[in-house]
Amino acid sequence: MLTDTVCAALSAAGLGIACLTAYRKRFLAAARIAAYALLPLGLAMTGILDWIADLVFNPTVWAGFAVLGLSWALFMLTRAVERRRGGARQERRAAAAAERGGALAPAASEPALGASGGKASKPARPAKASGPSKSKAGTSSDTEDFSDIEAILKKHGI
Repeated sequence: MLTDTVCAALSAAGLGIACLTAYRKRFLAAARIAAYALLPLGLAMTGILDWIADLVFNPTVWAGFAVLGLSWALFMLTRAVERRRGGARQERRAAAAAERGGALAPAASEPALGASGGKASKPARPAKASGPSKSKAGTSSDTEDFSDIEAILKKHGI
């Protein structure tokens, strides 16, 4: 009951200020002040203020907020630990399998040229780059890598 009276008084004062502002020919500012002035009255009429008052003064609700906060903190903590370790569990398993030599070669996952049924395509980029690097001392693969980077930079205008 008291909140309704306070909200009505605030709205009346705000509307009075809006009228004075409109009298000074500042209609946009007056409309904005009127919009703010009508908020407390609208909140009181809908009953939201009573709900908020019950929410604020109820210890069970605060305990619920504490549980939600704890849940959020645990979630953020686990995310930080996961990022520090280097990814999810499946990613760590894949990395461990790659270290043991259980990973497939890069070209093994690509289909063979004759298996597509007559559609000839260019060989994949990793196969082309690995050929010269085995025959020479690795200098040609380094220059090819830099030429790829230069092409990307030129494409973006850098």
